Amino acid sequence: MIAYKNHYACFDCQKTFKRRLWMDIKKGTKHDSPTKCPQCAGEMASMGKDFESPKMIDDKAWTHLKNLYEVGITFHSCGCTGPGYIPRDHEALLKYFENIKMHYFTELEFWRNRIEPETKQERIKDEQRNWHKLSSINADYKKVVVKNQEGLDYWHKQIKKIEAKIETIKRQKS
Repeated sequence: MIAYKNHYACFDCQKTFKRRLWMDIKKGTKHDSPTKCPQCAGEMASMGKDFESPKMIDDKAWTHLKNLYEVGITFHSCGCTGPGYIPRDHEALLKYFENIKMHYFTELEFWRNRIEPETKQERIKDEQRNWHKLSSINADYKKVVVKNQEGLDYWHKQIKKIEAKIETIKRQKS
């Protein structure tokens, strides 16, 4: 199987490079040191295998890519299916995170309204009906009872994270 190399971007120099894989250099070992830009020696951003860099002179595209990176959107995948949806501009990025936030509120509402199972049969029905929601809170949901408060705490934390990202995006525009 081929080991594809990640793309690394230097937002200051507006250049990208691929880094040799450490396993290509030293067989059987792993090495995860920060990647330095060959031009300015600054730390480079790991953008993933599916990253396509804009032209060096396209300042607007480079700024947008930096904004994407700052809120955690990169182009990491196995290289087969692509990285998924990547917002093309500032407004699309803001809308994308607002939609995620609304989804998180929907999840929060589930945990507010869920009736915790009291008997073994209720628990089995809850697992069959809501396994995807339970497993997002606790991977061992079949062994332990997932309490509503755990779900509420988890989704409150996710909402705070996404709101912080939205604030970062809004500040980027100014």
